[in-house]
Amino acid sequence: MSPQRKQRIDDRIVEALKVFKDADSVELKLTVPDTDQDSAISALEMDVLDAKFRQVVFFDTPDLRLSHDGIVLRARRARRGGDTVVKLRPLVPADLSNSLRRSSSFAIEVDVMPSAFVCSGCLKGEADNTETNDVLRGIRPIRKLFSSEQRSLYKEHAPKDLDLDSLTPLGPINVAKLKFPPEMLSGRVVLAEVWFYPDGSRFLELSTRCSNESAFGVLMETRRRLKEHGVSLTGEQHTMTLKALEYFSRLNTRKQRSQKTGL
Repeated sequence: MSPQRKQRIDDRIVEALKVFKDADSVELKLTVPDTDQDSAISALEMDVLDAKFRQVVFFDTPDLRLSHDGIVLRARRARRGGDTVVKLRPLVPADLSNSLRRSSSFAIEVDVMPSAFVCSGCLKGEADNTETNDVLRGIRPIRKLFSSEQRSLYKEHAPKDLDLDSLTPLGPINVAKLKFPPEMLSGRVVLAEVWFYPDGSRFLELSTRCSNESAFGVLMETRRRLKEHGVSLTGEQHTMTLKALEYFSRLNTRKQRSQKTGL
């Protein structure tokens, strides 16, 4: 390893550790290339019948203005009730107000990937499954899904010309979430999420929570153990949210073009 590359890695670790100390949770995330998903699911002994199924929808403009400004809005439907999130990322914890930091609905999260990490602030709320479905059907305004606290956070950080009801639902997308045997990774609980896209493609993410101090060690151990089970992690790493937003943005753009041309 060249001295320059080693210095870059050392600088990134120092930067990450500064962020970790203010985080409520640190989560390691690894994505598996589409071409390797069948083998990964088989190698990790994942059984879809054990999965919990959810439906996720994001809210943004067709050209993802909110995402580009570091804001993510999401609603999720699930068998035991849904939820909503207003997420700010990347986030500098020191910039947060004391009132937001003290909120029981707010958490600072750090996602660690092989080549990067990102710090987010998540303000969570509850959402009835029927209410979310009514928004998707266009018979309920988007703002009604979010709590007053979430709406205030959105208003504070979003572009002034973008009120909640002017946003476009992007989705929904079906997600299967399951745990696989902890003995696979030295007793560590690892979650797998398979996102099923409308075009038949899939996106597989593996994640595990760890302490602030052990994040980089867990990353290396997990990669090693997955490699032992024949799971490749050589593909480009994405976050679930970014990949889904980009997919539905492209889909929305194609629909708009088709409507204009009458095709």
